[in-house]
Amino acid sequence: MVHAQPIDLTKTRLLPINVSSSTNEIMGRSAVRVTKDPAIKAFDEATFAKLVGTDFKNGTIEVEVLSRLLKDAPAYARGFIGVAFRINEDNSRFESIYIRPTNGRADDQLRRNGATQYFSYPNFKFDRLRKESPGRYESYADMGLNEWITIKIVVRDEKAKLYLNGDEHPVLVVNDLKHGADSSGAIGLWVDVGTEGYFSDLRIRKD
Repeated sequence: MVHAQPIDLTKTRLLPINVSSSTNEIMGRSAVRVTKDPAIKAFDEATFAKLVGTDFKNGTIEVEVLSRLLKDAPAYARGFIGVAFRINEDNSRFESIYIRPTNGRADDQLRRNGATQYFSYPNFKFDRLRKESPGRYESYADMGLNEWITIKIVVRDEKAKLYLNGDEHPVLVVNDLKHGADSSGAIGLWVDVGTEGYFSDLRIRKD
């Protein structure tokens, strides 16, 4: 396997889509800070810093993420942070996998079971998937706020797998990406409400 070299996100052209982004130093490394536009009230929206010029269909996306809660984060904030992929040109269609770091070590087992999440924009957000297919598109994984977490997403046609922190086995398996096997598009650094998200050391390998 050919290992992709890290991409310095602080020197990469990013297009903010319903987010604010900036370059910051955090815990001894340079990273891109992303926060959601508070005017966007709905969940699982097109809220990401889009990597200009990327075109991804199959392969591996790997990135280091760190999530904190904003001072004004609502009680239901979970530190939502992840990756959007196969984003079309006008940002109206994409796939996404993200994590909820506060859920990973919660005392409530039901919350723990929702530490990771897949959704497909615009028609299959987390609430619809949870209602129609309980437990199928989310899972438990150990994680917490204010720590670097390695997210690796492996995509092949209509399937995607999420790996965390170099683990050999995936913590989430999606067998039916809703936009289908032939979808392709850009990659985005995704956050949701109440999150102060940091991204570093992105690697992209196309198959």
